[in-house]
Amino acid sequence: MIRVLLADDQRLVRAGFKSILDGESDIEVIAEAADGTDAISQTRALKPDVVLMDIRMPELDGLAATREVVKHSGVRVIILTTFDLDEYVYGALRAGASGFLVKDTEPMELIHAVRVVARGDALLAPAVTRKLIAEFAGRVARPAPSPRLNSLTEREREVMTLVAGGLSNDEIASKLVLSPATAKTHVSRIMTKLDVRDRAQLVVLAYESAMITPGWMST
Repeated sequence: MIRVLLADDQRLVRAGFKSILDGESDIEVIAEAADGTDAISQTRALKPDVVLMDIRMPELDGLAATREVVKHSGVRVIILTTFDLDEYVYGALRAGASGFLVKDTEPMELIHAVRVVARGDALLAPAVTRKLIAEFAGRVARPAPSPRLNSLTEREREVMTLVAGGLSNDEIASKLVLSPATAKTHVSRIMTKLDVRDRAQLVVLAYESAMITPGWMST
């Protein structure tokens, strides 16, 4: 059973999402929170598998709450937002969120998202992710390249740039003439070496370490 916590300041939104998720045999909404502070408190107490976190809430917003939840609880977070391009979403990915959904998403997309993140994968729609990162990555101060990147082989660096470009494992395999299983292995090893939780964090690290620049795969 996938245990979900809903964090949104709008009661009607929570009710709608709860109705959709509780209708699935493998998903259960175990708690609701109306602000970021309550979301943190309930996450610590209940240890859900996934938190659906609104990005704009009173007292403590979803960005700060996500940072706290990921850092101290290790629970996976899906950000909920009104717009698919929102600089706060980029900030949430940097804070450790595993992906994001727009609030008017289709019910089946919501269910799919919860299942994807619960099993440890990132929720990244390649086209939207590329656009999001390209739009906002250039607006933040970039730290010096992480020393962790020195542990990557030349092939792993190549794979990482393709992940950051939004390519799936199958697309990476095709581009580099590898088997899908080999591409998946490369991605897993990269995440282990760089100590990142999922592909979302890998994308952010690639941009912020200046391995690639916004728009490099636009063509």
